[in-house]
Amino acid sequence: MGQFQTRNQKATTEAETAEAGDAPVVVQRSSASLTFRRLARDPASVIAFVFIIALVAFAVGAPLVEAWTGHGPIEQYRETALSPVGLPVGPNAEFLLGGDQLGRDVLVRIAYGARVSLLVGVLASLLAATIGVTVGMLAGYFGGWVDVVLGRLMDLVMSVPFLLCALALVSVFGPSLPLSVSVIVFFSWTTIGRVIRAETTSLARREFVQASRSLGAGHGYILLRDILPNLALTIIIYTTMLIPNAIVFEATLSYLGMGIVPPTPSWGGMLAEAGANSIYLVAWWLVVFPGLALLASTLAFNILGDGLRDALDPSARGRAVLRKKKKTKG
Repeated sequence: MGQFQTRNQKATTEAETAEAGDAPVVVQRSSASLTFRRLARDPASVIAFVFIIALVAFAVGAPLVEAWTGHGPIEQYRETALSPVGLPVGPNAEFLLGGDQLGRDVLVRIAYGARVSLLVGVLASLLAATIGVTVGMLAGYFGGWVDVVLGRLMDLVMSVPFLLCALALVSVFGPSLPLSVSVIVFFSWTTIGRVIRAETTSLARREFVQASRSLGAGHGYILLRDILPNLALTIIIYTTMLIPNAIVFEATLSYLGMGIVPPTPSWGGMLAEAGANSIYLVAWWLVVFPGLALLASTLAFNILGDGLRDALDPSARGRAVLRKKKKTKG
């Protein structure tokens, strides 16, 4: 009987060896590679990603734009950028996007304004995500009175009026870039904090967390090694989606005079200056170009965030489509 099994195993091994040349080769790909492949299949996400890269290059290369045009962001060219009657000139060969009411180059100011928007958007989003993830993980993991205290803290922050708080802080400390970032972080971290709290509460009941506890693992080890890696998907998605909100917040503060201090260029400040004395009625480019830059950048980050969510978790998109079909049939 043993010899028969040995011969069968040998024959099977020989047959598998003979057919090995015809067998398909399975290539194992990493999760990052699969994510990029899925993302590359979404044309909208690819276009948004390319636009964001171009926007970053445009912002970083703002000094090159200044050198190419020969115009500074705060320098006034009253003889060439203003008409004989004192009105700003429209787009032309020297001022590609026209001049403003003070004789400054709109193109150069938009380039430097992009630096401010991206700096505030990325920095505020990272800080807000860090605070929100930390608070959410602690509340969801420990539960009990810790969850009650941190949950009420999030409710308190969300109940504070954004504009009134910003106005009060500006009246005390004066408008500045650090203050703008601080205000945006203060009102943004609760968005991701609530989501992380709910997911951490669910993960804390899983078998692998219970196994780590039974083996004597400390709370810090469990939070950083067991729970945090399972929250990476949510953190990446919500951090990406916080960036356009931060950009809009910064533009709103600058528009209301509570953000970047003039004459430093910012998109919100440029829109506010265009609205002063209704100058936009005779100089449409003062509103259109900064407005398009603000709209396109926020839209691109939102589209990329949606595409990244679908690429990292393709089942979520399938569930959403299935729910939509059920609603349609119902």
